[in-house]
Amino acid sequence: MSASSTQKIFRIEHNGAPRYAIEANGSFRLLEGELFAGPPYRTGAEVKPARFLAPVSPSKIVAIGLNYKDHAAERNKPLPPEPLMFIKPSTAVIGPDEAVRLPRGAGRIDHEAEMAVVIGRRASHVRREQALDYVLGLTCINDVTARDLQTKDVQYTRAKGFDTFAPIGPCIAIGLDSSTLDVEGWVNGERRQASNTRQLIFTVPDIIAFVSSVMTLLPGDVIATGTPSGIGPLKPGDAVTIKVGGIGELSNPVIEEEP
Repeated sequence: MSASSTQKIFRIEHNGAPRYAIEANGSFRLLEGELFAGPPYRTGAEVKPARFLAPVSPSKIVAIGLNYKDHAAERNKPLPPEPLMFIKPSTAVIGPDEAVRLPRGAGRIDHEAEMAVVIGRRASHVRREQALDYVLGLTCINDVTARDLQTKDVQYTRAKGFDTFAPIGPCIAIGLDSSTLDVEGWVNGERRQASNTRQLIFTVPDIIAFVSSVMTLLPGDVIATGTPSGIGPLKPGDAVTIKVGGIGELSNPVIEEEP
């Protein structure tokens, strides 16, 4: 399906509660029924969102490291023979326009622009040929990383797991081909990362088959598919934006964590 025919679903605040809404031509209508029942969806009243929320509340975020050749090169790492998998906690999730908080004493903190997959139904030991049947849609994610701690710790849990280190949004794009999307990372209006998912070492079907052979994926879980080259540090006062073609833009301010 082309970007022009993609259905975009936003999670919004409406009357003080989270609701899903479908966007069309700049207007929003409430989604009636269950998101994970999948399309076609029924819509209700037209609404004006009070604010936009993270599009899902995943039980887990499964991230794939070193999945672009250029990023592996800039990190002086060999290409992995299989997907390099790690977990980001659900407590790291924030939505559009929420602040990324830089932990004191953590050293360099980097942005990582990524396309992410939202799982639509329970997935366990999925065959590669059937993997896309388990995808609800795509979104943007910023895999914020404490780089010095990542180097120090070797394993990634602390470096990737701080609160606010997983901005997700702005929407779930349904019906978009994940194989040919531009992925960009911007800081203060300057483009730092620019690539295309054609450069992925492991494709979305590869990743879903691999991850689901290890752990069960639940509806709403998110898979971050890796970041291209151009990762760089963030500082308080920055504005960081992740852009993925056909999905939209995810922007967040950056602040220092309060003592």
